[in-house]
Amino acid sequence: MYDTFHLLKPSDFPEISREKVDTLQVNLGYRCNQSCVHCHVNAGPARKEVMSSETLDTVMDYLHARPIQTLDITGGAPELHPQFKTLVSRASGLVRRVIDRCNLTILVEPGQERLAGFLARHNVQIVASLPCYLEQNVDRQRGKGVFEKSVRALRLLNSLGYGKGNPDLTLMLVYNPQGPDLPPPQAGLEDEYREYLDRYDVSFDGLFTITNMPIKRFGSTLVSQGKFSTYMSLLRGAHEVKNLQSVMCRTLISVDWQGYVYDCDFNQMLGMPLRYHDRVRTHLSELVDIDLRNSKIAVADHCYGCTAGQGSSCGGSLSR
Repeated sequence: MYDTFHLLKPSDFPEISREKVDTLQVNLGYRCNQSCVHCHVNAGPARKEVMSSETLDTVMDYLHARPIQTLDITGGAPELHPQFKTLVSRASGLVRRVIDRCNLTILVEPGQERLAGFLARHNVQIVASLPCYLEQNVDRQRGKGVFEKSVRALRLLNSLGYGKGNPDLTLMLVYNPQGPDLPPPQAGLEDEYREYLDRYDVSFDGLFTITNMPIKRFGSTLVSQGKFSTYMSLLRGAHEVKNLQSVMCRTLISVDWQGYVYDCDFNQMLGMPLRYHDRVRTHLSELVDIDLRNSKIAVADHCYGCTAGQGSSCGGSLSR
């Protein structure tokens, strides 16, 4: 896989600093039951990285000590972590919202029959990747048969009360472009999703559109196709200054499977750690008693992916 980091640094992306941290995003590891073309984590079935019990305890220490509103759990497929349910159970009483970034197909894998019911019992918000509403596009991007499994998983979630307007059982879908393009307007695309998925008797609460980042697997694909420079020109040309006020890194920190801290999930994948007192790397255990407000955020050219057009974050478009 081609490393794109040297193509993203140095950068002229504007300097930005952090506000109050209210979201802790935790990557439990890179193992996944899928290997998607657009994956910025390069996750897959062969990955072995997994968060230790000691680091999970540090996550809980941080949640106890800091005024965190949202625990955002990601991977890989985070549900494959052997202590995923333990983390959700322990955290659900400490924070206002627990998010599971789910690839949907994990819910219908053998051995995971009780997973969806567990998520519902703990009022876990599900943010589910469904990069298109057309079967052929989803299978091209994520693997043969993924669309059919995703529909089965969505119907299962609907049967448990997800996607029906209940604020305790929120089901959000995630769209990623098929290639080196910006997402279309989020509201209009959400209407298209609803109209098409209604044919499958599937409902959901909303849609997030997320720009593909020129890093890891997607970035390597761009380089191999000779499209990296063109895509970066697209992102730069669509940069909107107003989006700088709403980028997710202002109120979020991202923790990798070893417990090291980053300004966002994308910086994590590039190995660009959060700098606290100019340390090379900072562990979450060092920040339990630290207020990070006004600290500088590490940036590179991939950050234009978050400010281009409507803007993009883990919560979808920045311009609503």
